Amino acid sequence: PEYAALLLGLVMYTGAFIAEIVRAGLNAVPKGQWEASRAVGLPTGKILRLIVLPQALRVIIPPLTSQYLNLTKNSSLAVAIGYPDLVSTGGTILGQTGQAIEVVTIWMAVYLSLSLLTSGFMNWFNARHRLVGR
Repeated sequence: PEYAALLLGLVMYTGAFIAEIVRAGLNAVPKGQWEASRAVGLPTGKILRLIVLPQALRVIIPPLTSQYLNLTKNSSLAVAIGYPDLVSTGGTILGQTGQAIEVVTIWMAVYLSLSLLTSGFMNWFNARHRLVGR
């Protein structure tokens, strides 16, 4: 039950933010782009895939990166509901050994590496979808 509560809470919380980011990104594409592609006779699926999404991704990716990093940090709140994650496991080790500096250093290293990997991947993805100058 702890895992289900954790999963449901994080999915609903993060899903709402990501949905708002995607909505804002799609609304950032000028209405004229939609109208011009409809005038050419493209179906809605192709309009989204070929015209709207490439433009919207330039707006969506930076805040989406922040939200993914926020999700990584929020996962440590699993301790509050009793789900044994990294923080609670480290707390058990801390209580048994008394080596606070080592345990906190491991926590910092794990969260730093997860954050750097997430940020690095999203920066690479952002660079791939960057607007290319002529």
